[in-house]
Amino acid sequence: MSLSHVENMPLGHSSPQGAQRPSWKKWLLYSTVVILLLLCSFSTLIFTFLPLKTANGPCIAKFGPLPSKWQMPSPEPSCVNKTADWRLKILQNGLYLIYGQVAPNTAYKGRAPFEVLLRKNEDPIQALTNNSTIQNVGGAYEFHAGDVIDLIFNAEHQVLKNNTYWGIYLLANPQFIS
Repeated sequence: MSLSHVENMPLGHSSPQGAQRPSWKKWLLYSTVVILLLLCSFSTLIFTFLPLKTANGPCIAKFGPLPSKWQMPSPEPSCVNKTADWRLKILQNGLYLIYGQVAPNTAYKGRAPFEVLLRKNEDPIQALTNNSTIQNVGGAYEFHAGDVIDLIFNAEHQVLKNNTYWGIYLLANPQFIS
């Protein structure tokens, strides 16, 4: 092919006859897949070199529903200590799963706005404000020895305590390589 022939080619046909150029959408899809694969590989490497030590024994505590009292598999689990109703003190560093549900009392007509707080050292880590339906509370949180966690209500009669409970489960103890 001579240079004069290339100069006379139409601009819209830069590829050979019949061949199609991939669209930008396909390119974006392919690059997204490659990035996701790289992120998955990277996170696998991180978890391989930063192992989590599983808990030695079960450490579970649950409060409620009625009769409202702390339920624990052993008299005193090694990771938490009950200090009051709806309140626990963390005794062992680790990754904990908090789970539970809050059942609002739809008949409550008091002045206080509906608010339920899951707190760590009196700082809110989750707030529930919808009083029209049962809501889930919790998530996975890292706690340190000495942290105090509790579930508080804006007013005592805002929740149906026979349908409200929360619990905690020690998932793992992080072991960092120094």
